[in-house]
Amino acid sequence: MSVQERKQRERAERERLIVATARELAEQQGWDAVTTRRLAERIEYSQPVLYSHFRGKREIIGAVALQGAAELATAVRAATSAADGPRARVVALARAYLDFAARNPAVYDALFQLDGGLAYAQEDTPEPLKDAFAALVETLDEVTGDGVPPGLFTEVFWAALHGLATLSRAGRLLPEDAEPRVVLLVDRLAVL
Repeated sequence: MSVQERKQRERAERERLIVATARELAEQQGWDAVTTRRLAERIEYSQPVLYSHFRGKREIIGAVALQGAAELATAVRAATSAADGPRARVVALARAYLDFAARNPAVYDALFQLDGGLAYAQEDTPEPLKDAFAALVETLDEVTGDGVPPGLFTEVFWAALHGLATLSRAGRLLPEDAEPRVVLLVDRLAVL
């Protein structure tokens, strides 16, 4: 291995450590606790080393969001591939999405609430974000209905899931009604 390859590998490892540490700190204490000073202390590198990888917290949030988008796509695809039939796949998608949001609140915030400097629904949207949306479209395309563009239907369904995830996390919805909400959403929006 050349010196250049070793340096690139070490740089990539440091970047992964920064992102993992930021994510862990955000999940434990919230995004307000994630500062370059705190990250530098936790990973035992100087702040200038962090700034050589990320210009600031915004870019770190963006990196966590991209990682989270890839994980969300994987979770949705795994859940839907194990389901039999269109309705079961849509229910599995909804559960996987809501479970992801509940298990990873800081990552979910990085994806959908905080400014990570990422473009959404644009030409220059990063691939992990496009793929997470594609994972939703893949399942919802079969229940969209005649004359409705799959992307538009997916946006509406996703917005409903996002509302459920956000309101549930804020304690605004009764926890015991979580499953009936999923069933109602699927049965009323999807063409089955």
